[in-house]
Amino acid sequence: MSALEMAARVISLLISIPVHESAHAWVSYKLGDPTAKRLGRISLNPMRHFDLMGSLSMLLFGIGWAKPVPVDPRYYHNKRLGMAISSFAGPVSNIILAYISLALFKLLLPLSLKSNLAYFAVYILLYLCRINIVLGVFNMIPIPPFDGSKIVMLLLPEKIYFKVLAYERYIFLGVMLLLFTGVLSRPLSYVTNAVFNLLDISTVFFGRVSFAMIWRS
Repeated sequence: MSALEMAARVISLLISIPVHESAHAWVSYKLGDPTAKRLGRISLNPMRHFDLMGSLSMLLFGIGWAKPVPVDPRYYHNKRLGMAISSFAGPVSNIILAYISLALFKLLLPLSLKSNLAYFAVYILLYLCRINIVLGVFNMIPIPPFDGSKIVMLLLPEKIYFKVLAYERYIFLGVMLLLFTGVLSRPLSYVTNAVFNLLDISTVFFGRVSFAMIWRS
């Protein structure tokens, strides 16, 4: 890994993880649960969210985890629906951040030909876009304890739902093993590429604006 890529990864994680976790905490608070807010988790301060081992793993291997956002479903009007909505907020925040990053990348891309600082900025923005797509897709895996499982489990009977929750730690270890061995890499790459292509199409306007500004100058 080059020094530039390492710098891009560090900066991207310092932005992406707090946004993802704060989204969980903020939506949970809006649904009536003050737990995460009381613990200071509605914050863009990375230190509020980073887990030491998980952060090192993400930095070195591209796979890791953050501190889980504490929620108390008893505060929700509908416990399972509240869990699903608060869980969904994290991946949605990553896709929104990916969209913004790609739009800014397209706007600033022409400047990268004139300035080393601008080149570094657009490199960071593209990396930030891609890492947020990966985080969004990764967290939508419909297996506990990933965010996607909370949405899928809305369809399960309540008894099965809570039994699955009881074993989510062990399921997580199994999924991490599959990720480290590369078993899930190909199917996840198909999805992340598809999401990137959709965002690329939806941000065409920003590229045209940038091109028009160059042409007029």
